[in-house]
Amino acid sequence: FSTEAYQFLLVDPSVVGRAYGVSIFVTVVGTSVGVLITSMLAYVLSRRDFRLRGVLTFFVFFTMLFNGGLVPYYITITRTLHLKNTVWALILPYLVVPFFVLLLRTYFSTLPKDLFDAAKIDGAGEWRIFFQIAAPLSVPAIMTVLLFLLLQYWNDMYQALLFIESNSLSPLQYTLYKMIVNMSQISELATQVGKPVPALSVRMAMAVLALGPVILAFLFVQRYFVRGITLGGIKGD
Repeated sequence: FSTEAYQFLLVDPSVVGRAYGVSIFVTVVGTSVGVLITSMLAYVLSRRDFRLRGVLTFFVFFTMLFNGGLVPYYITITRTLHLKNTVWALILPYLVVPFFVLLLRTYFSTLPKDLFDAAKIDGAGEWRIFFQIAAPLSVPAIMTVLLFLLLQYWNDMYQALLFIESNSLSPLQYTLYKMIVNMSQISELATQVGKPVPALSVRMAMAVLALGPVILAFLFVQRYFVRGITLGGIKGD
């Protein structure tokens, strides 16, 4: 048993600590806001009495199949929204994921319409119906989407690779990636000197550092996972 790989990674603990802080902030804020927006959009699309239901559903489904490509996406984030080298460039792109919207829409469609009609008769508005009736009855599906979004934000390195230049804004996955690149260069120099770096052990230590919070999150929501996927996957109109 040896902690040499962890000692190598944590020579400067502030680097990994700062990356953890960025990833935790991005994951918490992105997941919270993303679940709220996704569930609200899905609820609207599940209501048969909504006039624009078909049009908006088409737009959501269309974006799941086609996109504008990398160059327009990069120009939109950097020149139109001016989000380059900001933490919001890591949060905004995943706030609405079409697959999650359709998953929740199908789940909301299975809820009895009589509940909503009874609530309207009692004087409840759409906001109250959503937050006090639809959302509590859809906890399994919402928690499943929450887990998916959490994994999406926590494991994401692509947005940082495109839009982040400052080390203070680098999330954990991107920081570990840069460490691997630097470690490869260090390993070559160290081999020439005669003191090799434990490259494979360092990679495994990185995996442990990156997986820790995700494992805890999965243990928290795993009881909702299978039920949410099963019921949300039923074909709806």
